[in-house]
Amino acid sequence: MKRRDLLKATGAGLATTGAATGVMGVAAPAIAQTQPAIQWRLASSFPKSTDVLFGTSEMIARRVSEATDGKFQIRPFASGEIVPPLQVMDAVQNGTVQCGHTCGYYYVGKDPVYAFDTAIPFGPNARQQNAWFQFGGGREVMREVFKAVNIIQFPAGNTGVQMGGWFRKEVKSLADLQGLKMRIAGITGQIMTKMGVTPSQIAGADVYPSLEKGTIDATEFVGPYDDEKLGFVQVAKYYYSPGWWEGGPQVSLYVNMAEWEKLPKAYQSILELACAEANSAMTARYDAENARALKRLVGKGAQLRTFSRDIMEAGHKHAFELYDEIAAKNAQFKTVYESWKSFLDEAQLWWRVAELPYDNFIQVAGSKRKS
Repeated sequence: MKRRDLLKATGAGLATTGAATGVMGVAAPAIAQTQPAIQWRLASSFPKSTDVLFGTSEMIARRVSEATDGKFQIRPFASGEIVPPLQVMDAVQNGTVQCGHTCGYYYVGKDPVYAFDTAIPFGPNARQQNAWFQFGGGREVMREVFKAVNIIQFPAGNTGVQMGGWFRKEVKSLADLQGLKMRIAGITGQIMTKMGVTPSQIAGADVYPSLEKGTIDATEFVGPYDDEKLGFVQVAKYYYSPGWWEGGPQVSLYVNMAEWEKLPKAYQSILELACAEANSAMTARYDAENARALKRLVGKGAQLRTFSRDIMEAGHKHAFELYDEIAAKNAQFKTVYESWKSFLDEAQLWWRVAELPYDNFIQVAGSKRKS
């Protein structure tokens, strides 16, 4: 068989494996000859200024276009251009857009079960989240959750563990949290309430002036790379870690189920592979950028602090008490929670045996070497 004939015969197959092998471009002409032209709109929950978060949806669109020789086009729209940032899931569900790039925990007001699609306090890190979803039963239980709302979702990014946020004054112990006003919402807001904090949900654009005026005493956001752009260090110099409510927050691509089922199988595979690439690329980008941004923030006056043990222990206690309370009343939450918790317990066993001792040694040894 001639090489040209072989490529035509295997074009679709090559396309579905191209992201892993680097040969997506080889199959593109064959797909272009046999597949339909399709145009989708993607609504993002993130503004263009968050170039990693919004840039990930652009990466997905670019990969899909390249792999189909431009036949399958996805046009990303930033937060607010089509729908408000916290209405992306609704827009996908009702078909206003074919897909959306967003976080499940934005929609806990509908059902707290959606938080598992992103992160809940004291949950898995980024690698553990991926492991649960891909090989630990997470895909199966979450696909059932989203099927009920006409959506199929794909992991499409993970920020890695986030920071605990910016504080106008030090919080040295649990007592210092009493009466503190903090921008934080969702399940974490409920836990913080039990710890004496007054939580509030404020739009991103209003956080800086609220901190500056003292309307709030603290805010959580993402991590150094994104936080630096918003200038929080100018009005709240104490920068706390870790963000125990977001150990490995996943960002997902939500696709309208009816639109997904219309896609040719080759396009489905290409889109899924593009999401998989985006999923790992986002974590890598943040790991690279956060280190550099943290140095710059310290140079601008940020004072790094870690949450005290009594704060961490109180948060952990209240978190799992809350999960048990929700599970007792919400059968769907209970199903996902049991899968999540069982896998997390197993994963943490492995981390204690190998990952944690290695990381701890490397950190100490690295510090000694530099000194």
